[in-house]
Amino acid sequence: MELRQLRYFVSLSEELHFGRAAAREHIVQSALSQQIQRLERELGVTLMERSTHHVALTAAGARFLIEARKILAQVERATVVARSATGASPTLRVGIIDSSYDSMPQILHEVQARHPRLTIHQVEASVPEQYQQLTDGRLDVGIGRAAAAPPQVTSFLFRRDPLGVLVPSGHRFAAMAAVPVADLAREPLLLAEEAQAPEFNQFTIEMCRTAGFTPTVHPGTVESIRAAADLVVQGHCLYCVPSSCIAALPGTTWRPLTEPASAYPWSILWRAEERSDHVRAIVDCARAMSERLGWLTVSDDALI
Repeated sequence: MELRQLRYFVSLSEELHFGRAAAREHIVQSALSQQIQRLERELGVTLMERSTHHVALTAAGARFLIEARKILAQVERATVVARSATGASPTLRVGIIDSSYDSMPQILHEVQARHPRLTIHQVEASVPEQYQQLTDGRLDVGIGRAAAAPPQVTSFLFRRDPLGVLVPSGHRFAAMAAVPVADLAREPLLLAEEAQAPEFNQFTIEMCRTAGFTPTVHPGTVESIRAAADLVVQGHCLYCVPSSCIAALPGTTWRPLTEPASAYPWSILWRAEERSDHVRAIVDCARAMSERLGWLTVSDDALI
């Protein structure tokens, strides 16, 4: 068994399409297929179910994928350790949710100033994806709501981010200083793609139910804040969003929500057994910045 076979298998498992997986690995499709078949022969099991228009993992393939990711992550970590021992620049892989949010960029800017030799790779991934990638070693640090974190992931709450509603400039809410949550009952609300942000959708729905109603959900979904802002500007819906991303959304107006006021909890995420000094540096910077900027100070009625 070769490492490249594991890498090819992981790519195919994530793409579930031979053409896309081959392009991702910069090889021809036939070579990818041959390597997967060779891997299956060496293991003596079928990892993939294939048809003309369908690729899917078998039960054995799904279990093998977990271990293959761990092996590749461990090899990458071993490479980083070896390079660090020879004086090469240390590397950190940091998860971000959406480039529109400003918390992690501010933290990383401060970390980079304190540790100029540190190479930081930012990986855009949903919170569920960050949990998985932290667990199997593909990420060193993540960010998100920690309510559903698995036991292998620990967290530090550093920001309670006031929640508001994004509206088009001509909307009646734009003339208000703040919007009672109950007023959203008559408006279609946009939710994120469920696979991308289940924790944020749940937070929004819980807030509405606290105000006594179940929201009317816009039939479409989006995978980014900017895509949500486009739909809002076009007048199709409103979107609940924390204050930390509003500067990146021109053409819209953000108004804080009240009755109840809500604050979205942002946490730094990392593996529970992680002992890296540079992971600790990110946590320490988040703590210092939180105290300096008052990120955990919100009004007493921010109950959710």
